[in-house]
Amino acid sequence: MIAIGSDHGGFGLKEEIKKYLSEQGYPIKDFGVESTASVDYPDVAHPVCMSVVNGECEKGILICGTGIGISMAANKVHGIRAALCGDCFSARMAKEHNNANVIALGGRVIGSDLAKEIVNAWLKAEFQGGRHQNRVNKIHILEEKRKGEGKDE
Repeated sequence: MIAIGSDHGGFGLKEEIKKYLSEQGYPIKDFGVESTASVDYPDVAHPVCMSVVNGECEKGILICGTGIGISMAANKVHGIRAALCGDCFSARMAKEHNNANVIALGGRVIGSDLAKEIVNAWLKAEFQGGRHQNRVNKIHILEEKRKGEGKDE
């Protein structure tokens, strides 16, 4: 299952991506929002990311106006590797090299056709492991060190 969520700036694109994913046969869980009424992106990023961390959902897609803020919030959740993607190559590399379990998109930055291509590139990519696993392991070590310092959620 794919978790999806947005703030008000990403609402329109979220709806487009939801429709696309459904048409492609992907099960999705929508964590909101349901309108363009203003909402703070961390309030959406957290439940989406927690659903990925706790195994309820396999992957997550987050969308705000630029994708910047929501990706920053996502990466504060222990166990999340969120990548802000504005092109297909970055989306593919985010999965193949970094094993990104969440991607972030900018609803005011990219159009829906490109967003669908980016999502598709990320979903179809496979983590390559090997030397890349060593790097992902080092990210995990940094997370554990931060948690040990009492600075994690």
